Order: sequence, then structure tokens, then C-alpha cells
Amino acid sequence: MLDTVLADIAACRACAPYLPHVPRPVVRVRPETRILICGQAPGRLVHETGLPFNDPSGVRLRQWMGLDRETFYGRPEIGVAAMAFCFPGTNPKGGDYPPPPRCAALWRRQLLEQLPKVELTLLVGSYAQAWALEERTGRTMTETVAAWRTFGPTILPLPHPSWRNTAWLKRNPWFEAEVTPYLRQRVAGILAA
Repeated sequence: MLDTVLADIAACRACAPYLPHVPRPVVRVRPETRILICGQAPGRLVHETGLPFNDPSGVRLRQWMGLDRETFYGRPEIGVAAMAFCFPGTNPKGGDYPPPPRCAALWRRQLLEQLPKVELTLLVGSYAQAWALEERTGRTMTETVAAWRTFGPTILPLPHPSWRNTAWLKRNPWFEAEVTPYLRQRVAGILAA
């Protein structure tokens, strides 16, 4: 049952020896989840608040999806389950460490099995894309996102909406010209059904 898996995730401390803080798993899914957002791992602000995408990346992601904050957090059809559920810490250069793979190995498959209504999975960033798409990923995240049409109506690879990717968005204007209108249309259609 989903409730059991979520309780087990909330109690997980498998990464505690490797984290610079107390683990705080952040996952937000319900039995009604039809749009599943799979990012890398919670950032510092998400770790502090316990609310996924409660940061500037979330603002940009909601813009891409055509959703306001109230809809994003209020609709049970929208779920968030990153590749790792706990904030991995900040590296010396100021960015977040990558998601530890042990989290996905422990929890990902059993969580996804409990979400049979998912119609659209957003693979946000290269870590989520590599896990879900395996050998179908391109040589780079850009190649994978550029091939978005090949993954069918159920999977959509996206760049991470971090401010660090602002330069990427400027170099790849096709993303906001082609992909975000499609994303908004799919999200609106699923939520209207």
C-alpha cells in the first residue's frame, strides 16, 4: 500500500552516515497522482520546509507547467518524488551534491508500483533521465531533452529549472518555444479530465 511505503520512506535513515544533517525525506504523492515530477533531490530550502520545489526552481517549474502555486500544491493529481528524498548537502563550489544512488535503489521501484494512475512523468534533470530512460538517454542532457518527442505522451525529459540553467535556456530557445507549450497543454488536459 502507498501509505506503508510512504511511512517507510519517512522513517528511512539509510543515508544518515553520509549526510551533513539529519535526514528529512521529502516526497509528496497520493493515490490520485497522475502527473509525477521526478527531480534530483531536495535542495536546502526544501529540506528546511519539507515542501518539494518550494524554492526558485519551483517557481520556474510551475511557470513551465502553466500552474500557480495553489494548484501545484493543492491538486492531488500532482506528485513529486525525486531520485533521492533527502537533501544531499552543498558542495564546496556552492551547488548541491548529486543524489545518492542508494535512495533510488531502496525506494524508487516500490514507490512507482503504488502509483498506477500516473499518465505523465516529468524527468527533471540528467539524474532522473538516466535512471528512467537508461540507454535511451542522449550523450548529454541537452540531447535527451531535444529528443522529447521520441518518449511518447507518458514521459517528458526537462532540464533542471534551477537558476544555474538560465544560460542553458538562453542557448536553447527551442525549449521554451516548443517544449513548454506542449507541457502546459498536457498538464491542463490531465487536470481537466
